[in-house]
Amino acid sequence: MSDYKRYTLTAALPYTNGPIHIGHLAGVYIPADIYARYLRNKNHDVAFICGSDEHGVAIALKAKNEGITPKQVIDKYDKMIRKSFEDFGISFNNYSRTSSKIHHKTAQEFFKDLYSKNIFIEKTSEQLYDEEAQQFLADRFVTGTCPICKNKEAYGDQCESCGSSLNSSDLINPKSTLSGSLPVKKNTKHWYLPLNKYEKFITNWILDGHKNDWKPNVYGQVKSWIENGLQPRAVTRDLDWGIPVPIENVDGKVLYVWFDAPIGYISSTKEWAKAEGLDWEPYWKDKNTELVHFIGKDNIVFHCIIFPSMLKASGKYILPKNVPANEFLNLEGNKISTSKNWAVWLHEYLIDFPDQQDVLRYVLTANAPESKDNDFTWNDFQARNNNELVAIFGNFINRIVVLTHKYYNGKTPKPEKFNDHDNEVLISIHNFQNKISSCIEKFKFREALKELINLARKGNKYLADQEPWKLIKDKPGRVNTIMYVGLQVAGHLAYLSDPFLPFTSKKLLKMLNLKPTNWNNVSGKKTIEEHHIINSQELLFSKIEDSQIDKQLIKLEATKINNTLNQVPNIKPVVGFEKFKNLEIKVGEILDAEKINKTKNLLKLKVNIGNDELTIVSGIANDYSSEDIIGKKVSVLTNLKPRKIKGIESCGMILMAKNVSNKLTFISPDKLDVPNGSKIH
Repeated sequence: MSDYKRYTLTAALPYTNGPIHIGHLAGVYIPADIYARYLRNKNHDVAFICGSDEHGVAIALKAKNEGITPKQVIDKYDKMIRKSFEDFGISFNNYSRTSSKIHHKTAQEFFKDLYSKNIFIEKTSEQLYDEEAQQFLADRFVTGTCPICKNKEAYGDQCESCGSSLNSSDLINPKSTLSGSLPVKKNTKHWYLPLNKYEKFITNWILDGHKNDWKPNVYGQVKSWIENGLQPRAVTRDLDWGIPVPIENVDGKVLYVWFDAPIGYISSTKEWAKAEGLDWEPYWKDKNTELVHFIGKDNIVFHCIIFPSMLKASGKYILPKNVPANEFLNLEGNKISTSKNWAVWLHEYLIDFPDQQDVLRYVLTANAPESKDNDFTWNDFQARNNNELVAIFGNFINRIVVLTHKYYNGKTPKPEKFNDHDNEVLISIHNFQNKISSCIEKFKFREALKELINLARKGNKYLADQEPWKLIKDKPGRVNTIMYVGLQVAGHLAYLSDPFLPFTSKKLLKMLNLKPTNWNNVSGKKTIEEHHIINSQELLFSKIEDSQIDKQLIKLEATKINNTLNQVPNIKPVVGFEKFKNLEIKVGEILDAEKINKTKNLLKLKVNIGNDELTIVSGIANDYSSEDIIGKKVSVLTNLKPRKIKGIESCGMILMAKNVSNKLTFISPDKLDVPNGSKIH
């Protein structure tokens, strides 16, 4: 790591139209927090910056749909998000809001600066307009077919299938996501940032300058956009919710949310610096400052092309040293969807798993989507907690602390001569710390965490191999040495775990009676002196029971069922009554059923319909066995034209429906006393 004077770290501003979920945490906030905590542990000057993103069409629309004001929407979710982050231990130096006065002023000043330098292109053009919603459409609220890869669900600003940067006007068969209607085109005047003029700058800076040190997924996306050619992009929008465009005689236009949101990093820094009595400018303008943006892959275009072009156009700001964007996290095999409530919400997790913030931090880091999309499952969550945190980390600490109190009344023993095994363990502690540091500095947080748990695993194995409980009577001097070495491992775990497991680190430091200190002060040194008194054992981690996991799985299953019930079915053409009344549906009773050989799901049924018996072939064997349905009352379409199926003439149809679990279920009379052959009207 280069020795910068200070570090400005930004985490993507969460949009205040909903709570925080595990995808946000894994992709942005946990890795950013790990890096920030690490730098502070190295005694660096750190400004870890974030805030609520509170403008844009989505918030205005949500307010309209809920019959409240946009201010009420953002206040609700800002409060929820802010508290969730605080309770979860995300260590922002400042968490601001883009609705604040300082942000409005900063964003308008930024716009006016570029405007005065004639950076923008002013032009009147046709924009997509939703006549039903009576508003111009932001690019994110237009979907259609991507002109490049033909993905039918591309957004107006970006195709998530091929990664291409788009304008809504580029889409084939565009559709408004606000009303579902086909948009029309209307003339409107806007100001554009000429991204095409910055292609060479982006090429030199990223494609040439960061070819070897930026993540392949980030580099690849930037390369793709450059190869497809950058186009001017509007920085203003027709909307009544947002920051007014600071130009005279311009009404009803606001700064486009993508333009104002990243400026929120600067305004949040200003807010923090003012509160701390500091000068904000070095954190954004001094070349001796390292600037790093933590984002998800859907924000790469804004942080690697658009925002840097804005900073370059201004000529006053430094550029990011790195943009370690992560991929997406799925949930139980399906893409996280806020609209479908398919998510694990942070505020709910904190209620369901009190005082277990670090478990979620651990699992999401261990399974982070650093190079590809990854999947979170509740069973993996349980397994990692029980098999790694409890069985390895917690078990080691428990044994070393309990034995220290049992043998020495909590006083660290004086070691005798170290043997080769002891020395190997003591040396490995230093090596583990170096590996963890190296991984964090390369933004390889999964690997860094793995080294941390490997250190705990090393301590656990050392105790298991040395078996001090067997030596205490005959070789107490040797036990002194074993326990001393084990306590050194425990002490380092207390310090080194802070970036990843801050609550655990704090608890462990208290247990070992250690004061927080700089990482540099523990590197290659003993953390616990001879005769040092440690406190009594406390449980670091607790086992997660099957019942807790079942509760979460039931909750997700309920969500899946609710989504199924809320699906709008495809409406088929209206059928006239004359055609309907020609259908003859009668109550029948299944007398016999047998599986048809060499078929997967076909049963041959004999059905009594009062004055007749019908042979019916029905595809229900996947859901019902022959034995289960004999004697079952059913509804039968009796005047269906006979049809040969697998050589058997089928003379009717059993009426079935699918339940919320996608299982076939019989349409049958609710009372058994309805005679066979009764007509269903």
